[in-house]
Amino acid sequence: MDWQNLSNAAAIAEIGKRLKAYRLKKKLTQKDLAERAGISLFTVAQMEKGRPVSITMLLPVLRVLRLLDNLEQLVPEIGISPIELMKLKGKTPQRIKPPKEKL
Repeated sequence: MDWQNLSNAAAIAEIGKRLKAYRLKKKLTQKDLAERAGISLFTVAQMEKGRPVSITMLLPVLRVLRLLDNLEQLVPEIGISPIELMKLKGKTPQRIKPPKEKL
């Protein structure tokens, strides 16, 4: 799917559709998912209808559906490039000197 070309509303709707598919695949009712995630049944229904919800409501749903690890792909950690690594090599401090006291 080309997420970049979707409007925000269309992306949210697609996420809701996929969450519903995962819920059904795990044979959970909306009520079961809501209880396990610690959110309201209304919120689960809103998500699945493609209505915007806060990330604090989405995270427990992803956790219950065992999708939370996918956030690593969504927002990957920034690594050090090989060039930066070469520049830093040998420049790590061996000790820290305390600042001089002013009289």
